[in-house]
Amino acid sequence: MSTQKSRIAFITGGNRGIGLQTARELGQLGIEVILGVRDPENTSALRTLRAEGIAAEAIHYDTAKPETDQTAFAYLERRFGKLDILVNNAGALQEPLMGNDAVTLPEATLRDTFEINFFALVRLTQTLVPLVRKSDAGRIVNLSSVLGSLTLHAAPDSPIAATKAFAYNASKTALNAFTIHLADALRDTPIKVNSAHPGWVKTPLGGPAAPMEIADSAKTSVRLATLGVDGPSGGFFHTGDSLPW
Repeated sequence: MSTQKSRIAFITGGNRGIGLQTARELGQLGIEVILGVRDPENTSALRTLRAEGIAAEAIHYDTAKPETDQTAFAYLERRFGKLDILVNNAGALQEPLMGNDAVTLPEATLRDTFEINFFALVRLTQTLVPLVRKSDAGRIVNLSSVLGSLTLHAAPDSPIAATKAFAYNASKTALNAFTIHLADALRDTPIKVNSAHPGWVKTPLGGPAAPMEIADSAKTSVRLATLGVDGPSGGFFHTGDSLPW
């Protein structure tokens, strides 16, 4: 076990896009970042961070392989004996964003989306909570989306009213429910749990039409990952603003 005193962050899907930018900005704050990556042979993200002077490592983590939950736990426990920050960044969109597909969406798409965006996230978090409990100021950040807001979807004049990607949206609504319940379960600990909407970002998921650049995509996650002792828990945020459930 490492005897160093750095704060440790584990970021799933940390090899590109929002996850990589989150790792970069946490690393710039002096936090040691561990990237959870599906292909550990692809070391480009790790090399990029290290070239920028960031203390970074990468381990195999795949939402489709439950055994990698235990791999991550064993690695973090052996190397650090704790986990200060868990950023559940990995996710997937498997349907068009526009158009209401609730009548015709194949069950397989719904199940696959929930497996990646919800069940795998819950499973990993439950596996790693014992290590987060060993932190003096544990933080869990769940990457959600404003598209998970039932309040906004129910309003016909809402800016997201037309964006009815049923499987993706519903999986993020479920993720938000997990945030609320997990925050309540950990209310008597120093751990803070929150959902983050990063914005509509130019990533493979967000597409080229998105208005936000990757360089600005990690602000909400980093803020929630580094909250002070008086910060919120059990909330849903974009930058410093609360979002409606």
